[in-house]
Amino acid sequence: MNFALQKTIELTLIIGIGILLQKKVAKQDLKGLKTLILSVALPATIFVALLKIELKSSLLIFPLMALAFNFIMALASKYLISSSLSKKEDAKKRTLMMLLPSLAPGLSCFPFIIVYLGDEYLALAALADVGNKIFVLILLYMLAMNWYHARAVKNLVASTSSKLKGLFISMLNEPINLVIIVALILLGFGVTLNSFPGFLENTITKMSLIMTPLVLLFIGMAVRIKLKEFSVIFSLLVRRAGITFLISAICVAIMPTLGTSMILFLVVFPQSSCSFWPFAHMSAVNSLEEKDEQHKPTFDIDFGVNILACSLPFSTVLIMSIFSFNEVFISPIALTAIGGLMTVCSFIPLLIDKVKKLKQTKTALKYNA
Repeated sequence: MNFALQKTIELTLIIGIGILLQKKVAKQDLKGLKTLILSVALPATIFVALLKIELKSSLLIFPLMALAFNFIMALASKYLISSSLSKKEDAKKRTLMMLLPSLAPGLSCFPFIIVYLGDEYLALAALADVGNKIFVLILLYMLAMNWYHARAVKNLVASTSSKLKGLFISMLNEPINLVIIVALILLGFGVTLNSFPGFLENTITKMSLIMTPLVLLFIGMAVRIKLKEFSVIFSLLVRRAGITFLISAICVAIMPTLGTSMILFLVVFPQSSCSFWPFAHMSAVNSLEEKDEQHKPTFDIDFGVNILACSLPFSTVLIMSIFSFNEVFISPIALTAIGGLMTVCSFIPLLIDKVKKLKQTKTALKYNA
């Protein structure tokens, strides 16, 4: 069996096992698993990933391009993608702005890059992911905490300096952020993962290995997708993919000398699924709000879990399709056409819903008359 297809089936099966365990695991019991992920598995994974990086000045273009993509998608999430939601659904809109600009190439993209493009492009993908990590681990965390402090009852009259102080303290209290700081300091002194004693290196590596199955099991056990919400999420993911194709088309068009493999890399990497790390930030904010007894949460956690659950299979199917029909996706004209079509089609459910509401309003007016 093809390695990429086998990897996809493996990940899907783990989510499926999580879904089967839903009846055996109460919703409140998931907090323990979430704590294990956020305090042990994720920090270990980030630590290992950072200490394996060899930075070269000539390759800085890749993390910078990934970071630029994150910012563009953040603006698109605010002004284009979240427009499908009503004005009353602010928590869901903030959730979309956290998740949709993020990328999780390790789960949804790397296995396919290895198979179709080789180790050289896998290394480039890992380097590009550094820029994405800066965005999802640091900048999105700051955004989430800024929203929290702006809405928290205890901080309504707080000064700007006190809010920044609270934000800084909250960042230092998170294991993920402490790990990033320590890893960057070690890299600055030339320390890599291989510099550690064997027992310590093996311990950290083994803790990082539990991250993927734990996250996938958590998604499977926590997901509760209603049919109506699934159609909304699917249309949002289609729009995200369509906008991403348009961005890739621009990159390919302004760099016409690129080879086929590099073009496919630029098309595939941004189509990675949404990252779990922004969900970690939202969960941290949700925990703070529970302590504050804040009744209107900043984020819709259940909606976020459902987006993650749909995003991974959506991205893997899309990435496999790109590689399967690679001759189509290396053309900037084809990319523009596909991206434009997907973006336009994603608004159809919204238009249908508005037409239905308009007909219902007209019917009610006739009945009252």
